[in-house]
Amino acid sequence: MAVLPHEGAHTIMYGSFDVPVGASSRSGYLARPDEVGRFPVVIIIPDIDGMGSHEKELCRHLARSGIAALSIELYPSGSGVDYASRRDRRAMVDLEEVVEFLKSDDVDWAQADRVGVAGLEVGGRFALIAAATRRWAVSCVVISTPLTGDDDREHQVADYLDSIGIPVLGLYGAADELIANETVDEAQRRNDSGQWLLYKDAAHDFFDTRSDDYDPSAAGDANTRIAEWFRATLPAAETVDLG
Repeated sequence: MAVLPHEGAHTIMYGSFDVPVGASSRSGYLARPDEVGRFPVVIIIPDIDGMGSHEKELCRHLARSGIAALSIELYPSGSGVDYASRRDRRAMVDLEEVVEFLKSDDVDWAQADRVGVAGLEVGGRFALIAAATRRWAVSCVVISTPLTGDDDREHQVADYLDSIGIPVLGLYGAADELIANETVDEAQRRNDSGQWLLYKDAAHDFFDTRSDDYDPSAAGDANTRIAEWFRATLPAAETVDLG
């Protein structure tokens, strides 16, 4: 892994990181403080298009704030309604495997009993499902995640909004052409533990550095909010001073 000098509170390590899942592995990207100790962990779930530069940038941003961030590819190839339904089940099993790996003796830098989850666009569906159903998930962030239109899937995300008891931060563009503002407002009404925010004039892909709709101002504010959110809701790092 490469080492990035101080651009925040911590020098960080970052790079590609394969994660054992079942009998195989999933491609991932890890960024964490370049220090000895155990750090709070956030699992970042990419959109269905796969991991891009913005997921990696978010990993590095969180690491500079003292948080270990692991983004992982959850989407095997496939298509069709039956596959879409099975994908929900497979993704949740894979997330369980990732958490078990983080708890294993192979990892000496993670506080993995209480984990944060963040999802971008469709990836946020799995973050919200984990927030509602997994005891290890203690904080959640979603960005431009559809809250309706998943009738062909095993899990209807909207059904979970009333039962999510952990802190949730939802970040959306007010000019999103795919997600109606009203659905974000409804999420805020139904999710007592959440903060669901709309960025004025920002489009659906405001956070995606690959998109023509990338909005540096909204994305920059989102990065800051996400780091502050997880710092406030995850356990503090346990560092070792080597003198």
